[in-house]
Amino acid sequence: MRLNRVLFLLALGGVAPVFAQSTAATAPLPGSSAVDLPAVVVSGVQPGPGMWKVSRGDHVMWVLGTLSPLPRQMRWESHDLTRVISQSQQVLLAPSLKLKADIGFFGKLFLLPAAYSARKNDHGETLQQVLPAPEYARWQVLKQKYLGHDRGIERWRPIFAAQKLYKKALKANGLSNSGGIGDTVDALSKQFGVKEIPVTYQVVIEQPRAAIKAFKRSGIDDAECFSRTMDSIEQDMPAITARANAWATGDLQALRQLPDSDRRRVCVSALADAGFAHQLGLDDLPARLEAAWLAAAGAALQANRQTFAMLPMKELLSPGGYLDRLKAQGYAVQSPEDQDAAPASGGSIGTPGAAAALN
Repeated sequence: MRLNRVLFLLALGGVAPVFAQSTAATAPLPGSSAVDLPAVVVSGVQPGPGMWKVSRGDHVMWVLGTLSPLPRQMRWESHDLTRVISQSQQVLLAPSLKLKADIGFFGKLFLLPAAYSARKNDHGETLQQVLPAPEYARWQVLKQKYLGHDRGIERWRPIFAAQKLYKKALKANGLSNSGGIGDTVDALSKQFGVKEIPVTYQVVIEQPRAAIKAFKRSGIDDAECFSRTMDSIEQDMPAITARANAWATGDLQALRQLPDSDRRRVCVSALADAGFAHQLGLDDLPARLEAAWLAAAGAALQANRQTFAMLPMKELLSPGGYLDRLKAQGYAVQSPEDQDAAPASGGSIGTPGAAAALN
């Protein structure tokens, strides 16, 4: 049984930011009232971004940078993706955490009530009782706008309440968790018979009930996560929308320049620093996931003539990311811009951009 809805993944899993086509809000005329206009989200068929090329000798890995959230009404159609997956021997999936507890069917039935109770405040306290008055006032305004009259959520821990609010806000702004990226890759992998290789850091929870109890008494310091989430909803949606649109239209320059919200980092840190995370071995999760992916990538590059892989866009654009680690190990790494600037190669494996130009 996966407990991603039991512990911290219940709060953070499957959430994507919202992106839109326009980044600038319309300024109100002098003397008029400001109007809260949603940003415009791109729709229809979109090409997505180019891929990074990692190579050594005649072995190559094409890496797609993923982003969340993405435009809800976008349909991703990449001819490069089809060609690359059809010529690959493996598809390397993005690194992920897997929480596993083998407790059987009846064990799940008895465990679920305890798991869902873990998202509530201790002693039945309400958000109004645990939050500073100014923060609760902000919450009331946003709750009314995106959640309506949901009384049950008033007894949730701030981190879980914030996560639900954020998901609803993304949807209301025309954004989607994944944009169907994973489904598209899965379908092409099956179509061409290419094996998908998951990259997971697995934690086996031998005593799930004890883990839930530890989570409930861990005293998560989630005030900053709650506040930062409301900041994102109130202030960051134009930038979030712009990043989503930039991914959809393949505008890497915009993705490099637009700021990324640190909401997720703040919320993950709140959970990773809690006592239960140390007990489960989740306190150094980023480093463990990086090590798992680098090992899988090295094995794939050695075994396969061609591999397709996915990584969060942040790991491709930020200094010191996963591909910088491969570069330090002696692999050649080219961004899509590098490939466009390079002279055409006579090798048997051309760049996706070059192939698209011939179609």
